[in-house]
Amino acid sequence: MSWNVAIMGATGAVGTEFLHLLEERNFPLKSLKLLASSRSAGKKLTFRGEELTVEELTENSFEGVDLVLASAGGSFSKKFNPIAVKAGAVVVDNTSAFRMDPDTPLVVPEVNPQDIAKHKGIIANPNCSTIIMNVPVFPLHKVNPLRRIVVSTYQAASGAGAAAMEELKVGARAILDEEPFEPKVLPHPAAFNVFSHNSDVGENGYNEEEMKMVLETRKIFHSPDIQITATCVRVPVLRAHSESINLQFTNPITEDEVREILAEAPGLRIVDDRPGSYFPMPKDASGQDDILVGRIRSDISQPDGCGVELFVCGDQIRKGAALNAVQIAEML
Repeated sequence: MSWNVAIMGATGAVGTEFLHLLEERNFPLKSLKLLASSRSAGKKLTFRGEELTVEELTENSFEGVDLVLASAGGSFSKKFNPIAVKAGAVVVDNTSAFRMDPDTPLVVPEVNPQDIAKHKGIIANPNCSTIIMNVPVFPLHKVNPLRRIVVSTYQAASGAGAAAMEELKVGARAILDEEPFEPKVLPHPAAFNVFSHNSDVGENGYNEEEMKMVLETRKIFHSPDIQITATCVRVPVLRAHSESINLQFTNPITEDEVREILAEAPGLRIVDDRPGSYFPMPKDASGQDDILVGRIRSDISQPDGCGVELFVCGDQIRKGAALNAVQIAEML
């Protein structure tokens, strides 16, 4: 079977990654339509050696389309996803618009592929930081149920899009040249700096990114009672997020058991060279499908043997966004 596919938000960082992945993975295409706002309409993008013209996204864009890969922003998804579904398409949505909708499956293919079959036209792609954490954590949770997750993220500029990545480059040059620089995409200079994630802070003191990790993980795992707390931070890295993860299990678990479970788990690769002090790094995770996992060790603050520490890195644009959506489409 081949599909008539539309990419909504085709000119953005995730949209262009959709193009690369559809070509790289030889997705069974009958036709491909590139959609974006009027500002980007008319641009040319190359796919399988051919130039395709980006079309303006309108309410009439979905006639004859079987599958929509959507990454144009939440407001566009809220408006156009129902229109696409009504036209007969299935939408795999990379925005937060439908993630917590009880009628919309929220899917990480390595974790809950069975939920895809429950869709009513829309399947939600989780937050990038949630995906990067869930891929290595779920196989452990499946063997030994988790009681608590404490996660701190080190998030690259790629999480804020192509414009933020460019701003990091420009800002770094300006600082090195001792020139003035005022950021326009991010709230603070990203180069040579670290700051709290640039999402709104709620009344409970947690920002939106942190609450996404909490609520989405509970939904994906079908485990509403897991206690989760997160601290999300921007760091001066172009691409690939890192996360420090502390886990508290129901029963004691050893380092060797963790390694054995993770060695058999899909979608990840162990990078844990203690003698060489070589562990997951964004430079190695960038452009890779797998989540890199290392610093595997027992938590010495939990004498009952139920605690484990991990450090992971994953490409936010790839597995944290576009690849996860394409994997869902492949399972469809």
